[in-house]
Amino acid sequence: QVQLVESGGGLVQAGGSLRLSCAASGRSFVGYAMAWLRQAPGNEREFVADISWSRGFTSYADSVTGRFIISRDNAKNTVYLQMHSLKPEATAVYYCAAKISGLRSWNEADYWGQGTQVTVSS
Repeated sequence: QVQLVESGGGLVQAGGSLRLSCAASGRSFVGYAMAWLRQAPGNEREFVADISWSRGFTSYADSVTGRFIISRDNAKNTVYLQMHSLKPEATAVYYCAAKISGLRSWNEADYWGQGTQVTVSS
């Protein structure tokens, strides 16, 4: 059974930092790009960051560029999201996703985690 399990969410004050982790299991993830997306109450799910499998190419949403860092450890099948200088508008459920095809959007990812809540207080 394929699973993506997020952890590391919680409550943090504005300006603080959190590190999210996503552990993937149940199959080989060779070739899979990984991403973090988030959904705040009343909002659509939005892209945060992604990372390719082989060379670790990354991309970020404009709203997090310079403050969030995505990384992965392929030996551990784990992807991370280090978040700095958090703002209250970052409050959301953060989801981990994996996809094999670069042609699909992240909303069409092959696998999804259950999400982890991040709450940033002002």
